[in-house]
Amino acid sequence: MRILVVGAGAVGGYFGGRMALAGQDVTFLVREARAKELAANGLVIKSPRGEAKLANVKTVLSEDIDAPYDLVLLSCKAYDLASAIDSFAPAVGPATAILPLLNGMRHLDVLAERFGAASVLGGVCLIAATLDASRAIVQMTDMHAIVFGELDGAERPRTAAIAAALSAGGFDVDPTDAIVQQMWEKWVFLATLAASTCLFRASVGIILSAPGGEAAMRALFEECGGIAAAHGHAMRAPFAERSGAMLFARGSSLTASMLRDIENGSRTEGDHVLGDMLARRKAPATNDGRPSLLELAYTHVKAYEARHGR
Repeated sequence: MRILVVGAGAVGGYFGGRMALAGQDVTFLVREARAKELAANGLVIKSPRGEAKLANVKTVLSEDIDAPYDLVLLSCKAYDLASAIDSFAPAVGPATAILPLLNGMRHLDVLAERFGAASVLGGVCLIAATLDASRAIVQMTDMHAIVFGELDGAERPRTAAIAAALSAGGFDVDPTDAIVQQMWEKWVFLATLAASTCLFRASVGIILSAPGGEAAMRALFEECGGIAAAHGHAMRAPFAERSGAMLFARGSSLTASMLRDIENGSRTEGDHVLGDMLARRKAPATNDGRPSLLELAYTHVKAYEARHGR
């Protein structure tokens, strides 16, 4: 299976690098500067599971793609989706499967409109990783998993082939017939975490220690969960329990990457994680005309972006 990984950042570089180290046919679609970095230094992964280095990294520039790939693994930031699509479009043929690992749901509609719904899979990645100053990939916990499946829940021959290719990388792989449900559940968790930690500019543990902090986080969790339920994807009990254990853990240092983006003066996925969640609300929140906590959190992020000219 010929695999094109779009970008070689923390997420794409980690999963693509693990597969390439295991002997899979992986090529990274990168810009010229990143291609030069990888040629000079290789792709380095620093992990609780040990350090690994891929010395001979196969890269390609968009203008040099000359044939379709079997699988396109897409892990860009949501605000870069349009440019990413243009860059990998030459790699998509009639039999190409596109597996996006983006947050939220909006990207599914965008990809389906461009390439056709049959080309698009649903996916969720579970990993905490970043690039350090040397551009090495640093995995911050030992969690590394990809959950994926057909959007209509059907099982097709390509599902097993993709699962086998991914599994070769040594990370956890879960093909599922309920990927849309799992994508909604991750979105509920992420939107709650991003809204709360950005709104209060603090970690979960600090928010919970503040007066009214726990009540605010629970209200956000219920608001986001209610939107999912209105779309036919109510939170399942195991998800609610796992998420609650993370969102309401006393002393936790957990924050959303969106907060780190704000603290670094970077662009955020506020429109895609919080704004699109609000856009999918089927009935206004009942707050006597006052904004809900999710609306306040979104306004907070948009005010930050306006202040920084983003």
